[in-house]
Amino acid sequence: MRMLSYADAIREAHAQLLASDARVFVVGQGLWSPWYVGSSMRDLDTEFGRHRIIDSPVSESAITGTAIGAAIAGMRPIVVHPRMDFMLLATDAVVNQAANWSYMFAGQAGAPVVIRAIVNRGGEQGAQHSQALHAIFAHIPGLKVVMPATPYDAKGLLISAVYDGNPVVYIDDRWLYDQTADVPEEQYQVPIGKGAVRTHGEDITIVGISYAAAKAVEAAVTLHEKGIDAEVIDLRSIKPWDSELVISSIKRTGRLLVTDIGWRSGGIAAEIIATAAESALDAMIAPPARVTLPDVPAPTSKSLETSYYFGADEIAAAAEQLVVHGRTHLSEVAQ
Repeated sequence: MRMLSYADAIREAHAQLLASDARVFVVGQGLWSPWYVGSSMRDLDTEFGRHRIIDSPVSESAITGTAIGAAIAGMRPIVVHPRMDFMLLATDAVVNQAANWSYMFAGQAGAPVVIRAIVNRGGEQGAQHSQALHAIFAHIPGLKVVMPATPYDAKGLLISAVYDGNPVVYIDDRWLYDQTADVPEEQYQVPIGKGAVRTHGEDITIVGISYAAAKAVEAAVTLHEKGIDAEVIDLRSIKPWDSELVISSIKRTGRLLVTDIGWRSGGIAAEIIATAAESALDAMIAPPARVTLPDVPAPTSKSLETSYYFGADEIAAAAEQLVVHGRTHLSEVAQ
C-alpha cells in the first residue's frame, strides 16, 4: 500500500497528466503559491514550467473563457478556482458557452475543459468564502459534475475529467485535504457517474456527497455499535449521478438518508429524494430525510460555525431516528 493525502493525490494526477499529454495545462489564481491551493499544486510550476502552470491575474471570467477557447482549439486545459464562490464571475463562459458548445455544433465540436472549483469553509471565513455551489452547475445540461470524497477518487476522477471529452466541473473540498488512503502510483480513471458503496448494510441507505460522504462512513461506525447496519453510498458524481445504485439499495433497506455539504432547499439531496420517491416509494418503510446546511449564509463567528456545520454525530442521529421510526411503524402494522 502507498498512502497519499487527498491533496497529494490531486497533485499527482496533475503531474501525471502534464507529463503524459502535451495538451494539458493548468491556469488559475495562486498556482505558484505554496499555500493558496494547499499542497495540491506544490512545485508543479518548477517541474513543468510556468508556461504550463499559469498563475493568472484576478479575473475569473477571463481565465475561464481562455481555457474554454483553448479546449475548443484542441487543448485539454484545467482552470482552477481556489474559492468556488468567485467562480460565479465565470458563469457566463461555463453555462452559456462550454456547456452548450457540443450541442450547438451537433456533436462535431466540443469544449473538453476541466473547471476545478475548491470549496473553502470554516476558519471564520464568512458567507462570501464558504459556499458549496455544486447544485447550480448540476442543474445545467451539457456539464458533468464530480465531487470526490477519497484520495483514490480525487486522483482518478481528475484524470477521467480531463479525458472525458465534455466540460467537467471537478469540485474538491479543502476539509478533505489531510485525509490519507491507499492510492496507486500508476495513472487510472474512476468512471464518472458511478457511485461507490463504502459500507454494506440492510437497515438504512445513507447517500453522501463529498465531505458529507466521508462523515457518513464515520457515522456508520457509530450506528453499527448501536446495532444498526447502514449502507453508505458515496455518490462521487452528481451529474450524472448513479440513481440505479441508490434505488437498488433503498429497495433492500427501505430507508433513505441523504447528506450533502450544500443547503437544504433546491439542493442535490432534494433531487435524490425526489428520484427515490418516483422509483422506490413502495419500498420505503419510513419517510426519507436529509442532513444538509440550514438555509442561511455561513457565519463568521467560530462559535456559530460549530452549530452551523454538521458532522458524523448529526448524520448518525438522523439515521437512528429513521430506523427507529421504521421499526415502530412495522410494529404498529403487525398489531
